[in-house]
Amino acid sequence: MKTIAALAMLACAGAAAAQTPPPQNVLQLSANGTVEVQQDMLSMTLSTTRDAAEAATVQTQLKAALDAALTEARKNAQPGQLDVRTGNFSLSPRYTREGKINGWQGSTELVLEGRDFPRITQTAGRISTLTVGNVGFGLSNEQRAKVETEAQSIAIENFKQKASELAKGFGFSGYSLREVSVNANEGGPIRPRMMAAQAKSMSADAPVPIEAGKTTVVVNVSGAVQLK
Repeated sequence: MKTIAALAMLACAGAAAAQTPPPQNVLQLSANGTVEVQQDMLSMTLSTTRDAAEAATVQTQLKAALDAALTEARKNAQPGQLDVRTGNFSLSPRYTREGKINGWQGSTELVLEGRDFPRITQTAGRISTLTVGNVGFGLSNEQRAKVETEAQSIAIENFKQKASELAKGFGFSGYSLREVSVNANEGGPIRPRMMAAQAKSMSADAPVPIEAGKTTVVVNVSGAVQLK
């Protein structure tokens, strides 16, 4: 009797689920909001390599080059404007064709980053033990938050306008929001305008020539609306 009762309950539950109608007149859509903004963060990676017969020699040379660069960079360090940090430090053996170690090579990096472009480039120009290996631009947290808010407002308005237009196009008077998601992303950084040959021809303490570009912040609003 218990088994029969259980089967009867399952049958009733299945019948109730079958009677639940699927959502009607539900529309899936998405809209974007895009804002172009000037990049306000600069990151410069300075590096050097050393090669010697002994690993200790390479390590000592790299440490001396990095210590000298850190001493110079810290003179102008200022939180948010010029932050200084060390980057990758590597040391590896060099092999002959027979697979025997015949020397060691290594590299070290120093990263200068912040919002004060002149301070960063001038500091990089005064560092003689390392050379500029990479330059990148981006957005500060404050700038990104501000621009994302603008792009989000645009995306929401575009979503609402599209929903209203589609509702009218399908013969409905309006809509109600069922679900929504918001996602933000930043476009890829623009390649910095700095030529290696130009950098090498500068005097030792001249600022490294750079020119920031613009990037785009895109916010996407997607979801479902109930036409009514």
